[in-house]
Amino acid sequence: MNNKTLSYSDIIAPEHRCIVWKEWERVQTLKTPFRYEYEIVSASGECKWVSEIGQSIYNEDGKIEALEGIIFDITDRKDREEQVKYLSEHDFLTDLYNRKFFDDEKNRLDNMNECLPVTIMIVNINGMRLINDAFGYDEGDQVIKEAAKIIESCCRKNDIIARTAGDEFSIIMKNTSNYEGAYVQRELQNCCEAHNKKIRDRAFDISISCGISTKENANESIDKALKDASDVMHNRKLLNSKSSHSAILSSIMATMYERSHETEEHAKRIAFISRKIGSNMGLPPNVLDELELFSMLHDIGKIGIDDRILNKPGKLSHIESSIMKKHPEIGYRIAMSSPELEPVAQYILCHHEKWDGSGYPKGLKGENIPLLSRILAVSDAYDAMTENRIYRKAMSVDEAMAEIKNNSGTQFDPHVVKVFIENYNNN
Repeated sequence: MNNKTLSYSDIIAPEHRCIVWKEWERVQTLKTPFRYEYEIVSASGECKWVSEIGQSIYNEDGKIEALEGIIFDITDRKDREEQVKYLSEHDFLTDLYNRKFFDDEKNRLDNMNECLPVTIMIVNINGMRLINDAFGYDEGDQVIKEAAKIIESCCRKNDIIARTAGDEFSIIMKNTSNYEGAYVQRELQNCCEAHNKKIRDRAFDISISCGISTKENANESIDKALKDASDVMHNRKLLNSKSSHSAILSSIMATMYERSHETEEHAKRIAFISRKIGSNMGLPPNVLDELELFSMLHDIGKIGIDDRILNKPGKLSHIESSIMKKHPEIGYRIAMSSPELEPVAQYILCHHEKWDGSGYPKGLKGENIPLLSRILAVSDAYDAMTENRIYRKAMSVDEAMAEIKNNSGTQFDPHVVKVFIENYNNN
């Protein structure tokens, strides 16, 4: 009171002054205590949240002659509340909004005609399951984060962008026509293509499928627009799936050949030998095609093994050997995530099983091992023995043939070995 230099009102943050005074007027009318939270600005210019408890002071005539109160610094509490609020509304991986916030905002906007037209866009990253199975979830998360950055860069300031599923993003664009939404979609596709040209590893290309739909007037439901956008996205995903899977698989194979001592020529030789064995065993053409595909991809699971283990020149340790033995299971998961490769997934899983049951990962024995896996075991062993490796020199053909004969009935199917030797001698 009677402060000629600065009034308390001047300390209150400008955006709060009117609200605080109206609250004082309200409690004066009701003759109740004042309780309110607001921001003040300190002499150093720092903003602080305070909680005020106050009351009106009355004179003998019952008129208000003063207002008094005490304030408490609640900045730390407010910061914690803001942090909790932020975490409840945002996705932990991308820092975009989460599904709950998106749904709440969607329902709120459904009744706000001033936001019309409202366009919904659904964006799905193609091939995420394949990437996760091939490289692990850490690498998959990096792809999701990169996609989130690209989406955010293409959207406008007021657009609501949320990660609504593992590999899916949903965007609400207020006061946006379908035509304008389609423009944003094209920009997004172009930005993904530009990103893919910059990165070295083609296995981490970002391929997306999008769908948009627009609520034009108040009579329409925003949920219908959301469903329509989702349907369009899924249809496009079906059209894109084959090409995107093929591109990702080609990239995975190229990466595998680059990282390990395995080469494409090695895979082709095994495919050639395996097909010869299968043909001499009277397998039908469609099975021979599966055998060739399986031969090319049997070691695809090595993409998930550390380079230091893959290319170690000496003998692997017990722990390293255990890790290496995981590659058939990794390969199986990769194949199962792609419709084109699913038919050969079981063969990939079993290609290190042995006739006597001492193999891995299941310890299958004899004819319980798929025939194509038994065929590949022989052709793979022969080619591996007759080619130079980091850790040893190649054997002669005679030495390799003798080794295969010695392991017939233990490591290898005796019938497959017999066909292989006869076929080799005839050629």
